[in-house]
Amino acid sequence: MSVFLFLFIVMPVAEMAVLIKVGGIIGVLNTIGLVLLTAVVGAWLLRQQGLATLLKANQRLNSGELPAKEVAEGLILAVGGALLLTPGFITDTIGFLCLIPGTRHWLAAQALKRMVVSGQSRGFYFRAGGGQNPFGQDPFGDRENPFGQQRPFDRNKNGDIIEGEYRDETESDRDRIEKK
Repeated sequence: MSVFLFLFIVMPVAEMAVLIKVGGIIGVLNTIGLVLLTAVVGAWLLRQQGLATLLKANQRLNSGELPAKEVAEGLILAVGGALLLTPGFITDTIGFLCLIPGTRHWLAAQALKRMVVSGQSRGFYFRAGGGQNPFGQDPFGDRENPFGQQRPFDRNKNGDIIEGEYRDETESDRDRIEKK
C-alpha cells in the first residue's frame, strides 16, 4: 500500500511543487520548453541505449548464453523511458539515471541478485525476490502447475545442494545415419 501511496499521491504532489518553483524562477514557457526538451533528449537516449542493449542480447543468444543481464537492463530502460515521458523534473532525473550505462548496470546487477532462474528437464522455475508468494497461495491455485513439478534444486537428505555435470550421450539422427 505504501508504494502505491508514494507513486500516486506523494510523487505527483512533489512534481507539481518542483514545476511551480522552477516556473516561478525561469518562467512558465521556459519550464514547458525544458520539460519538452528532456522528453526529446530522453527518447533519443532511450533509442540509442535500447538498440545497444538489444544487440548485446542478440549476441548472447547467438552464442548460446542466457541474456539475463540484458533483459534486466531492457526493463530498466523501459522504466526510464516511461519516466522521461512523464512530465516533471523528479521523474526525468530518475529516468535519466536509468539510461546512464553505469547506473543502469548497477540497477540490473541489483535486480539479478534478487532473481533465481533455473532450468530443468521437465519444466522451468522462476522466482523473483527470493521469498514466498506474497499472496499466500500458489499462483496456479489448487490446479496442477502447467509446467510440471517445480523443484529449483535437488538436495540430499541433509538439505545440501547436490551439484554435478552431465554429458548427453543420446544418439542423434546424424550418428545413426553415419553408422549405416
